[in-house]
This record gives sequence, C-alpha cells and structure tokens, in this order.
Amino acid sequence: METSPRVIRVALAQINTVVGDLTGNADRILEWIGDARSQGADLVVFPELSLTGYPPEDLLLKPSFIRDNLRQLERVVAASQGLAVVVGFVDMDTDIYNAAAFAAGGELQGVYHKYYLPNYGVFDEERYFQRGQRAPIFVYQGVRIGVTVCEDAWYPSGPVSIQALHGAELLVNINGSPYYHGKRDVRETMIRTRAMDSRAFMAWVNTVGGQDELVFDGNSVMFGPEGQVIAHAPSFEETLLVGDLDVGSAQERQHLEMQFSEVVVSEKPRAARRWLRAPIAEPLEGPEEIYAAVVSGTRDYVRKNGFAKTVLGLSGGIDSALTAAIAADALGAQNVIGVLLPSRFTSAENLEDAAECAEALGIQLLEVPIEPAHRAYEEMLRPVFDGAPGGGGRAQAAPSTADRGVLPPQPGVAEENIQPRIRGNILMALSNKYGYLLLTTGNKSEIATGYCTLYGDMAGGFAVLKDLFKTQVYELSRYRNSIDGKVIPGRILEKPPSAELRADQKDTDSLPPYELLDPILKAYVEDDRSYEEMVAAGHDPATVTRVIQLVDRSEYKRRQAPPGVKITPRAFGRDRRMPLTNRYAADGHAKRSRPTRKSTRDN
Repeated sequence: METSPRVIRVALAQINTVVGDLTGNADRILEWIGDARSQGADLVVFPELSLTGYPPEDLLLKPSFIRDNLRQLERVVAASQGLAVVVGFVDMDTDIYNAAAFAAGGELQGVYHKYYLPNYGVFDEERYFQRGQRAPIFVYQGVRIGVTVCEDAWYPSGPVSIQALHGAELLVNINGSPYYHGKRDVRETMIRTRAMDSRAFMAWVNTVGGQDELVFDGNSVMFGPEGQVIAHAPSFEETLLVGDLDVGSAQERQHLEMQFSEVVVSEKPRAARRWLRAPIAEPLEGPEEIYAAVVSGTRDYVRKNGFAKTVLGLSGGIDSALTAAIAADALGAQNVIGVLLPSRFTSAENLEDAAECAEALGIQLLEVPIEPAHRAYEEMLRPVFDGAPGGGGRAQAAPSTADRGVLPPQPGVAEENIQPRIRGNILMALSNKYGYLLLTTGNKSEIATGYCTLYGDMAGGFAVLKDLFKTQVYELSRYRNSIDGKVIPGRILEKPPSAELRADQKDTDSLPPYELLDPILKAYVEDDRSYEEMVAAGHDPATVTRVIQLVDRSEYKRRQAPPGVKITPRAFGRDRRMPLTNRYAADGHAKRSRPTRKSTRDN
C-alpha cells in the first residue's frame, strides 16, 4: 500500500537524558535524528528540555548553563537536514523560557515558549521561567503543525485548542511527565480528549528513566482525530516510535478569521511511498508497572551518579530482600553486595533466609557480626547510662545506685538504637572503602511513622522503597517471585516483621498491623484527610490519633532521609513539605509543648 500525498511520517524519540550533560544529551539527540532519518521520518520529536535534562532545577540560575545549552542547540539545528526536528531546550530573550525549537533544512524555523508553568507537587517552574505569549503553527510538507510543551495540553482552552482553531492538523506536545502509579490512565484520557476536541492528530512524547526522586515512564502515544490509538511506546524503555499519519483523513474544520503566527517551511507534500504502520505497545499495569518504575529509578540514580556497585544490609526480612532483588534486576547481580550484620538478637531463621535470598539472586554475601562493637558500646556508655552525667560539661563517673537510692534505668530505645547505628557505620565504611553506593531498605510505612533510626538504618545514599507502603512491599515481593521462581524465600513472606533490636520483638509491638496502618497513612499523608474524615471512614479513633502523632513528630527524620523513587501521587520530599517546628495538631488536640516521644525507634 502506498501513501497519499497527505501523509507525514512522525518519529517520537522517547529517550533517557542526564540533567546537566549538555554535550552528551546533544550527542544522543543527534544519534536518534540519524535513526529517524534512516527510517524515513519526516518529523522527529524529542521530549521537554531534552537538551538540558529534566528537571534542571537551579542550574537554570546559572547564565553559563543557559548559554551552553544554546550552543548545543546549534548542533541539533544543523543536523536537521532532510527532516524536521522538534527538541526541548531553554530559550533566552529578555528572560528564560521552557521552549521547543522547530528546525528543518539545517535552520531554526521557529520557537515555541511554554505557556502554562506548573507550580505544584514536584513542579516549581514559575521559580525559573517566564510564560510564553505566542502559539505558532509550522507548515511542513504541506501539513500544519502546532507545537506545545507538557502542561499546555492539560487545559481545554489552552494553546493546543488555539492552534487547532487556526487550522493545525497535527498537534505535537513534548513532555517531561513524571510517573506515579495511576497517572497514565488520567494522562492518556486527557491527550485523547484534546485530539477529539481539536479534530486533529495528537503526537505526545515523554522522556523515560530516572532523575533523583523522579522516574519517567515514557508511554509516548499518537492519537487520531476520533481518539483512536495509532501508536504507543512501551513503558520505562527507550524507543523510537515511528509511524505514518494520514493527515488528509482529518475532517475539515472552520478556521477562525484571526491573526496568528504561521511559519511556512515547505508546502509541497512528500511523494507517495509505502505505508508504515506504527507499533502499539501494551503499557504495563499494576505491580508490574510499579516494579519497573522502581527498577528504572534505582538503575538511573546509581549509574547517572557514577557508581558501579551497591551495598545493603541483608537482615532476612522482607524489606531488605525486596531491595536486593530490585538492585539485582536494575544493575546486575554482580553489582550488588549484601551484608549480614547479626547481633545477639538475630535469629538463626533470619540468617538462613538472608543467605537463601542472596544465593537465589546470585549476589555476593558478606558477614560482619556486630556483637563485639555492641559490647564495646555498652561498656563505654554504662557509666552515663546507669546514672546522671556530672556537671562541667563532661560526663563523670556515675554514682552507685545505693548512693542515689534508685535503681538504674532499664534498657530501652537508646540501647536498641545502638545496634542499627553500628550497622550503619559498618555499611558506610564498606561504601567509603570500595566506592559502593549504600542502599537503605526502609519503606514508606516506617518512614512515615518514624519507625527507623537516624544515622542507623536510615544511613545511606538511596532509599529504594521510600515511597512504597509495607503492604505494597509484600505485593511487589509476590510479583517478583512470580517472574522466575522464589528469589524471595517463602518464609520471609510469611513471618511477622521484626526489627530484632530486642528479644522477641515484633513491629506490632509499636505499630498497628500494616493492613490497618497503611490505609490511615495513605489517607493522612497522600490525601490530606482530617481526623474526623478518617474516623468517619471507619478507622478506629485511637489508632488514627496515634498515627497522626507519629507522622507529625517524625518530620525531622524525613528531612534527613536519602532520596528515593517517587511511586505515589504524594511522596515524602518534593511533594510534601511540612515545617519542622509546628504546633498544629491534626488530631484536634492542641500541641502546647514539645510532645513526648514514645516510639520504640525514636531518633
């Protein structure tokens, strides 16, 4: 089948860039332009800010960064021989703009400046950019093409609709749209709606890969004027999505008699050729999607920051087992080192499970018992833990219990937390000695409630499970076992979770069962539900009060936690910014003084 003259072959370049690597990003863009040209593309489209990487944050405040990005743009423009190129970059005029360049014939034909600047959640574009004022239409090979950037497509009466009203037949929208679970369906419904409302073809390209806490899922897509899917890229994979669009099939529209910016590049259509049907990949769903997101975010954080290997503590529990599995899948088993750090409270069962998990994954396993250091700390601290410190700013020998007439304080949280801090010290020593990146293994349930130890199990460079609730950890572990056998031993999935900082300890000694805790955490942390709303939803009032208090007083810990992959709509960090000094009581009880800290893992 040959194409009619009203066909344009579009290539969406779903690429993984690196923030700040201007030369490397430009090199990659040039390589993909060559690939698009070899497949006969008339137009190749790259994601938002693909020259700089997304998001560049305060690099945008450096004038040299802006100038260097413009120099790299010149290289891309020069490569636009025989096809048109749309690429995201930072433009500079009287201010700086989040921009899309339209290049063809080796020349810059025009520039579009993003109009809607998101300033919510993880976005703060109004801090950096000025809003654009023009909505040009580019005529290329006789096809009228409108170009916009990301947020511009989310508004029904925004630049996309203006370009459509002025006759745009192909609407190109370039994106750096971060992932969270459930977003793709909402996003694709919006894109489909824009195509149908505009009676035009819609080509939507997204970046892919990880950048600090953010991960981008790709899922680039082309829709027809009837809302039909014409092409769909895979999730979390780089790909060049190429296919023909029969623009002549779009319905004729009434064009408003309004003045607008039109850039005529070439009005002559391309000669007829064999039709190229674009592939339609099936997007990932459910646990498979979430697992791919965490693997992608972990892989890119490690590699883009120059690390070859990672290290983590293996406890025989589910969190460290899943973290090890994700790391092995992201980096290769040969690049993951697990470390057993047994104490007097570590069960033989947990040691066996950790070893079995390491063997199933094929990762290296070391063992460093912490008992000698634990005993040394106890001896060193006994004089001050058994009695009150003396005056003069130095701890003096403690008086005997007979002198004080009281019994010495019983071992408690401070003694327990010595153990994770010893472990953190050992793991950081291995990181320091061999250049490994230390992965922490805490989950969102623990980080939310403060059930973790500062400078202990929180110590590290990247928190793989940071935005996954404990119940999701179990779900993903079962999913991972479904792929190629039980890399996570069944006993790990079945036994009650425990920090093992004292004899017979269980998480439920300090926290509600996770199946009760996690829905409350989601309601309070992600959905901003009030105490009254959560109780009205059927949650136990005393449990709700306890959870709110745990979350509120643990903010100081979260400020000191390493970054981790964003999976939910409201992740700790960029998404949720609470004051450290805060007397507002969400449970309805006024905070009149510093709250008493009672969590078993406080500090």
